[in-house]
Amino acid sequence: MSELPKLRPSPIAGMWYSGNPDRLKHEVDHFLNDADVPELNGEVIAVIAPHAGHRYSGRTAGYAFRALKGKAFDIAAVISPSHTYYPRPILTTAHQAYTTPLGPLWVDQPALQQLAENLARDNLTIYKIAQDKEHSLEIELPFLQCALTGDFSLLPIMISGKQPSTAEALGHALAKTLQGKSAILVASTDLSHFFPEPTARKLDAEMLQQISAFSPEGVLNADDTGTGLACGAAAVAAVLWAARDLGADTVEILHHSTSGDETGDTSSVVGYGAAVVLKRA
Repeated sequence: MSELPKLRPSPIAGMWYSGNPDRLKHEVDHFLNDADVPELNGEVIAVIAPHAGHRYSGRTAGYAFRALKGKAFDIAAVISPSHTYYPRPILTTAHQAYTTPLGPLWVDQPALQQLAENLARDNLTIYKIAQDKEHSLEIELPFLQCALTGDFSLLPIMISGKQPSTAEALGHALAKTLQGKSAILVASTDLSHFFPEPTARKLDAEMLQQISAFSPEGVLNADDTGTGLACGAAAVAAVLWAARDLGADTVEILHHSTSGDETGDTSSVVGYGAAVVLKRA
C-alpha cells in the first residue's frame, strides 16, 4: 500500500477556479476589492460565504472575505457540508495540508485533536477521509489566502447530513476549541438550487432572514420545511452556535446574488449569500 501523501491533491483547481497562481490571485483580489462592504461595528467572529465556482459565486464571496481583508488569525476553521454521503456525520481530511495554486495550508493538528476530545463528550467522532472530492471547503481557501495577513493554519471540518443535534454539538465543541485563540470561523454554503429566479429569491430571502436573526434553529427549520434552502444549513448552524458561544451577538447580510446575475439565464438558478457575524457588546 502506498503512503498517504502529506498534501491533499486539489480536485477542482483549474476547473472551479483558476489553476494559474497569478491569475487566481488577480481574480480573487478583484472580487475582494470590488466588494462594497459598509464599516463593520464590532469584532468579526465568523463569515458565511458561498462555494460555487468562482465564475458564479466569487463576486458574492468577495463580500464575505472583504470583512477579513488585512486581518491576521492563527487558525481559520472552515466548516462546510459534504456533498458525498459518508456514514459518519463529522469529517476532516486525512492529509496534513490542503493545496491550492497559492500554496499549502497546513492542518492545525493540536486544534483538531482538541476538537475531537470536545466532541467525544457528546459521543461524536471526527472521521478522516483521504483524497476527497469535496469542493465546498476548498473553494474558500484562496479567498482566505488572499484576504488574510500572515500565516495561518487550517481547521477543516465537513458535515455529512443535517442532524440538528450534530450541528449544535459541533458548534459548542468548536467554541470550546477556539476559545482564547486567534481564530476565524467560516461557514460554507450555497442557497436555493435550480429554481426560476423569482422562486429562488423568495427562498433565499427566507434563509437569509433566519441567518440575519442569528437563529441556527431557524436556519435548520427553514431548510427542513423547504421555506428556505441551504445545502450547508448544518455548517451555518454550527458556526452560528459557535460564534454565539464566543460572544458574537449580531449578523449582517452583506450580499446576495444568483447564478443568473452572472450568466443571464434566470430559468434555473443557484442562490448565493454573504454574511458576517460580529461581537459588538
